[in-house]
Amino acid sequence: MAAIFWIYRLVKVFCNVLSYWEIRQFYIKALKIGMDELCNFTWQEVQDRLISLQREQQMCIHKKELTELDIYHRILRFKNYMVAMINKSLLPVQLHFPLLGNVVFLTQGLKYNFELILFWGPGSLFQNKWNLHPKYKRSGNRLELAQQLSRVILLMGLANLLLCPFILVWQVLYAFFSYTEVIRREPGSLGARRWSLYGRLYLRHFNELDHELYGRLGRAYKPTSKYMNSFTSPLLTVLAKNIAFFSGSVLAVLIALTVYDEDVLTVQHILTAITVLGVVITIARSFIPDEHMVWCPEQLLQCMLAHIHYMPDHWRGNANKSETRDEVAQLLQYKAVFILEELLSPIVTPFILIFLLRNKSLEIIDFFRNFTVEVVGVGDICSFAQMDIRRHGNPTWLSEGQTEASVYQQAENGKTELSLMHFTIKNPRWQPPQESSVFISHLKEKVQHDAQGGPSTQLLLSEAPLCTSLQSNESATGPDNLLASVLAHPILTASGLQGREHRFIPPSTAASAAASVLASLSTSQLAPTSRGHSHGLLPSSIHPESTMYRSDRTIIDSMSNSDSRIRSNALHSEFASAEMSLHAIYMHELHQQSSHPQRTSGQWQNAVPMRDMRTNTGFQAHSGLGSSMSTPVHLGGWREEEEGEGEDEQKINSGSTPKQGTGSSS
Repeated sequence: MAAIFWIYRLVKVFCNVLSYWEIRQFYIKALKIGMDELCNFTWQEVQDRLISLQREQQMCIHKKELTELDIYHRILRFKNYMVAMINKSLLPVQLHFPLLGNVVFLTQGLKYNFELILFWGPGSLFQNKWNLHPKYKRSGNRLELAQQLSRVILLMGLANLLLCPFILVWQVLYAFFSYTEVIRREPGSLGARRWSLYGRLYLRHFNELDHELYGRLGRAYKPTSKYMNSFTSPLLTVLAKNIAFFSGSVLAVLIALTVYDEDVLTVQHILTAITVLGVVITIARSFIPDEHMVWCPEQLLQCMLAHIHYMPDHWRGNANKSETRDEVAQLLQYKAVFILEELLSPIVTPFILIFLLRNKSLEIIDFFRNFTVEVVGVGDICSFAQMDIRRHGNPTWLSEGQTEASVYQQAENGKTELSLMHFTIKNPRWQPPQESSVFISHLKEKVQHDAQGGPSTQLLLSEAPLCTSLQSNESATGPDNLLASVLAHPILTASGLQGREHRFIPPSTAASAAASVLASLSTSQLAPTSRGHSHGLLPSSIHPESTMYRSDRTIIDSMSNSDSRIRSNALHSEFASAEMSLHAIYMHELHQQSSHPQRTSGQWQNAVPMRDMRTNTGFQAHSGLGSSMSTPVHLGGWREEEEGEGEDEQKINSGSTPKQGTGSSS
């Protein structure tokens, strides 16, 4: 088995190299981008060249021009389906354990089986990589198709059951070869956290490329980890301290003996004892909290929300509850839990397919029939990926009066609106359809209106160091300060609390603070990029030539043109992320006002509805929304994000942000 495993890995590496070579040739010959220049290109620049190439060579023969959305649809066709099915609670299935309660179980092996059954395996719903089989688009024989899909799932489950011993050995070998050396070198790595596969699919926007997702989750890693680590058990702390003390005492004696006489190392099992004691001490210390830690769960939850963009309603005001922590733990899990789930996957997967997924066959058939649309030049795609407010909007997320969607058609947790906002900010040249343009215009007007009654931007920026210190971000940049200025505002934290504090601090100021910073973003004062287009992300009060940015400007002027371009692209990307984070906070605050009007007071009672506003063309910032159902749902019942192996996975799980210049997102 080990020999087969190594040969398979070698063949896989060889195939990947051939695929990468083909991509390399396309970049060099078709897009005219050299390999030495590729690392300095943003995805938007690569995308622009691809659109220009379509005009010249008609790679897609069915339409003359490709849009940014067409490119995203081609790359993310199946991933958008997976995100939508998780959003509508079709996948993954939940398991109930006596002591653990409801557990969301989704592993690489289970996800592979889902994709095999639905997208590209024998008997799958798609007849090729871009077209759903015509019979699944008709409603006349839905029961027959559901029975057919049920048989396919049953056969797949039986195949997994028969191959279970071999797959289990394979998983054990993979875990052994992958993690043994790491655990020996860094035993504490098992106590580190990583974004779960379910978390990456739940938190993923429609039409969000891998590098965009990894960058966002990388920024969210630190505040989420701090939130999780802020929960401690006094009993567990006492036990961990004593175990660490006694293990350390024995280890100290053994080390002293080896220093005194090297022959001690020849004693049987002495090296094993030293190694095991070191591992025990490292694991025990991971359960001992930092004595300097400050208990501020609501503030940390807001910091999380700024980057993850999705949060169930019942988390608000309950950040200090263990139930909320357990639900967050399903998104950011221990690496040890991840390894254990992968090892158990060959045993659990057959039973999930046979006894749980088969029962959802009719729902899956209806989902693909109701939410599949054909786009010329692209093929069949998930209708949710079109980010159509009229078809999939949610009235509680500022879509009231603009959407015709039923409860079944609405995306949960603000997915449609937030995805539209994210895509618009990331692709400023994209021309949205009429319904989306109206929604964005109304949102701009709402931001402008709320900003008039909010605190000044200068006051908010003066409070930025408070949140910067909270997030342990010693080297905060301009975009970080914009976001921190809102997160540090005391009113924002109080808006999530319940009780007497609301008599003194109206929760509306949280949205007003975010609106004030958003309203200060102006496209007219940011120097254009190398493509001649500005993102509109610098505040009007913070011009590149101002004192705050003068030192950076001096550095840029002293650099070569290439270095200046790299720095400019990085700055634009960071400001785009900050703008999106501010919109996420703002949308969630307004959603709370719409879903829970009893919590509001003061000016929010007289707030102007979006449907009664007229478009204000003076506001220049792109915007979008997030959609969530007003009724609280537990994490196990969420109506809704992707894998990342190797280097990208290490980056998003360690809190570092991958470079945005890489264009290879497919």
